Amino acid sequence: MPPRSCMAWRTQPGPPDAPPSVLVILMGSMGDVIRGLALASQLKATCPRMRLTWLVEPSWRPLVAAHPGIDEVLVFDRPRGLAGAWELRRQLGRRAFDLTLDLQRHFKSGCFSWFSGAPRRIGFHPRDAKELNWIFNTERIPRLGDRISKLEHYFQFAVHLGIPSPATPDFGLGPLAARPLAPDLQARLPERYVAVVMGSSWPSKDWVYEGYADLVRRIESRTDLGVVLVGDRSQQATAARLSAEVDLARLVNLAGATDLIALAGVLGRAAAAVGPDSGPGHLAAAVGTPYVALFGPTRPERVAPYGCEHLVVRAPAGCRNCYKKRCRLPRRDCMETITAQMVYERLAEALAAGRATPGGG
Repeated sequence: MPPRSCMAWRTQPGPPDAPPSVLVILMGSMGDVIRGLALASQLKATCPRMRLTWLVEPSWRPLVAAHPGIDEVLVFDRPRGLAGAWELRRQLGRRAFDLTLDLQRHFKSGCFSWFSGAPRRIGFHPRDAKELNWIFNTERIPRLGDRISKLEHYFQFAVHLGIPSPATPDFGLGPLAARPLAPDLQARLPERYVAVVMGSSWPSKDWVYEGYADLVRRIESRTDLGVVLVGDRSQQATAARLSAEVDLARLVNLAGATDLIALAGVLGRAAAAVGPDSGPGHLAAAVGTPYVALFGPTRPERVAPYGCEHLVVRAPAGCRNCYKKRCRLPRRDCMETITAQMVYERLAEALAAGRATPGGG
């Protein structure tokens, strides 16, 4: 029988010993979804029998589905626009949720929270939400601003339900590091290597090409490690250029060549990983690989990968923390002030310390 604290979440009619049904709404980005998975682990640890459903966009569905505590994954087919939203409303209407946790804090997530029909719908404080999101929810966590990490901000939903934050977050993705890779992919990997993430979803967060090239040469000349370039299709051209111009025997280009689950496996086998503030950085940390994160327009206090905060390389430029997706200056001054030597020093620290503890699972 579920713990008494769980039974307090029941709001729908049904058998008295039936576990609660909970919907989590967090559709993107990859980093946010990975952070949110730690909340799912905490909820399931408190109430193992609860039925936990997660609403996500198609891109990140494989990661959510890989979490052992998620019972059902619903997908908002965003490219279909209103048709996708209407279909999702139909799917939500066929379920009876006791509780909805809206971790997205935008207008569309507020609408989906309302569509869920849950009598209890918990969201962010109005001052921490956007686009009138708060009007769709029946309860709100306290205002906390952006001076705490997003991970801890998400855990405040558990605190609101009477569940303490965990001493060590469990992202539920640790097993992905050991999942077998396709034989052709496994054959391409060096025995030991550093994974280099070639970009992010914001142009302003991307490091400069010259920095990548200099860093790869330093790894090659100062260590016996290989280098594996990873990224999505948008970073293929940059990775191909680097692979061609920096002609090194131990360099492998996998940018655009892996799906999310394979990427988790590649990152999980790396001695360390390095790159900008990005989703793959959070994935690396979640599978136990130390990640050297390069920060310019965003704040590491808010979004640094868990357990890797000490490995952050922060741009010394005064214009950092602007939170602009595209830099308005002629040159991306903040990211250009990060040198390969600065990054290599942090990478050397990560390699000397060894692997991190995987984020559970």
